[in-house]
Amino acid sequence: MKHRLSLFIVLLFTLSVFSTVLAQEPVELRFLWYEDGVEGEVMRDILDQFEADNPDITVVMDTVAFADLHNILQAQVETGAGPDLARITAVGQFAGHYLDLRPLLADVDTFEASFPAAVLASLRVPGSEDDGLYGFPSQFTVTGPFINRTLFEQAGIPVPSDESDAVTWAEWTEAVAQVAEATGTPYAIAIDRSGHRFWGPSLSNGALYYNEDGSISVDTPGFRQTAEMILGWNADGLMPLEVWAGGGSGYVAANEYFVNGQLVMYMSGSWQVGQFANLIGDTFDWEVVPNPTGEGGSTGIPGGATIVALASTQHPEAVARVIEYIASEDVLRDFSARSLFLPGHVGLIESGVEYPSSNEQLSVFVSEIAKLSDEAYALQFRNSAITTIMGNETRDRLSQVAAGEITLDQAIEQIQETVDEALATQAAA
Repeated sequence: MKHRLSLFIVLLFTLSVFSTVLAQEPVELRFLWYEDGVEGEVMRDILDQFEADNPDITVVMDTVAFADLHNILQAQVETGAGPDLARITAVGQFAGHYLDLRPLLADVDTFEASFPAAVLASLRVPGSEDDGLYGFPSQFTVTGPFINRTLFEQAGIPVPSDESDAVTWAEWTEAVAQVAEATGTPYAIAIDRSGHRFWGPSLSNGALYYNEDGSISVDTPGFRQTAEMILGWNADGLMPLEVWAGGGSGYVAANEYFVNGQLVMYMSGSWQVGQFANLIGDTFDWEVVPNPTGEGGSTGIPGGATIVALASTQHPEAVARVIEYIASEDVLRDFSARSLFLPGHVGLIESGVEYPSSNEQLSVFVSEIAKLSDEAYALQFRNSAITTIMGNETRDRLSQVAAGEITLDQAIEQIQETVDEALATQAAA
């Protein structure tokens, strides 16, 4: 009797413990998020499906304005109260605060092979032997040119990229100048006032910035050729003076000129596609064309957002399960298509994505990802703190040249001096 009673008590205790485990609340993860369009809704749908398949985990998205994103995360990681996951762009700012997913992923080899090595490396502490996996690019942007095809047709001038896969900047400049003259269009060509936008053409013209020892050289033939090309567009009246020679500092876009049919060719990037589809409508036919080529090949500059795991999490295994799910090829295909983003996943870059709208334009940009040079990845991801400084200096000093305030030689000297000082400060930190 006592034996049966003991067994009964043990059984009750076991059932009690089992019931307590079942009754436990799911692990709650916080996901710091920003959004430019509908991608928050898309990600929420994806996480809802994950939670349905994984009832032991819930993910709460904390959406903040992009302007506040990195300041909020900086304050959180400094106090040890960071989120479990975050979607960010300034990845170098938080190096050393990420959770290494390598020992936690179910299939580490597939994860590592699915994303460009330069992007994965950008999350690591510069100069260290760290080989951790801390996140993945949820989407890319790529710089590249747009054209007003209707103006080409009205002018009776062939679109150069229709006839050749390798069109130089000089050939494009000549063609669009002829179109502008034939159609009475105010401007032939423009490029955003941005160091980031300048880099792509400079690389195509043969510029190389990074040296083997990690130092940066600004004064190269490719840099000068590109600077002289843009300054020449100003001098020849091919580009609106307000863009680069309007005085002051900071980013200036030429998108309004393109939208209003006042510009034949516009060098910007993939993020413009959505607004162009809305603003231009059927006013004229516009297209994305491949990046012009030159001594350095045909390359734009990548950008985009990265989803990272934070070391402050109390639930590393759960975080790894979430990231492995949303980083999978099928899930990212759905995310890219529905949010109209370019994929950062190698498999999707190769196979392409079928977009529900603007498919032709976005597909050209997807094809441009495969052409990105190693130097393009390095400029965007290798040491973003330094290259951001270099990009801003390039933008502002060349603007001064365009405005007649300094010479190109003086601009290059000042850019190099600022970059060298920034590298020295970083090395001493």
